[in-house]
Amino acid sequence: MGRIAGVTAAETRKRLLRAAADVFAQRGYDGTRVADIAAAAGVSNGALYAHFGSKVELLVAALREHGRRKLEDLFHEDPTESVIKLLLTVGNRLPTGKDASGDLVVEALVAARRDEDVARPMRDYIGDRADWLCDLMRVGQDRDEIDPELSPKALAHLCLLLALGSTLITPDLHPVDKDEWAALLTRLTCALARPNTTAQTGAP
Repeated sequence: MGRIAGVTAAETRKRLLRAAADVFAQRGYDGTRVADIAAAAGVSNGALYAHFGSKVELLVAALREHGRRKLEDLFHEDPTESVIKLLLTVGNRLPTGKDASGDLVVEALVAARRDEDVARPMRDYIGDRADWLCDLMRVGQDRDEIDPELSPKALAHLCLLLALGSTLITPDLHPVDKDEWAALLTRLTCALARPNTTAQTGAP
């Protein structure tokens, strides 16, 4: 029951997660039924439940699979790149537009405020993202790019606030000049760095 004919279990799961991400982003958590996701994926309800035990499980799994991870992706592409430069690269993209992955995050966060069954796994999800960001800040500190007196946890929290806030404050609500935004971020990231590492950030 858990597979589409001729398709592996892993492929079916991947199809379900893509469908879940799209449907949750379009309809919201409360407005989405499990049957809607199964239909969008082209499977039966039974096939869906062979992979996921509940709508909550689908939501968090879809978020882990399709949520925004631009910073993590860039880091894995080139782990030797300056952490400050990575922060600038991703930060400059934050006000430029919205995408389905951002909508998915918003719906998950709204659902978590209303439903404790959603809040529990969302705390784990946000905690995992924060832990990864903390580790990245420590990498920057080990490389003498980021002031070691700054708290990696506080820096990670700031990154989360900026990233999650950008999913809510979209250009249609409040546009910002890209050059002015870039200048502000450069000033902020220079404040995080050791005084003798400014040249490594690519900042003026």
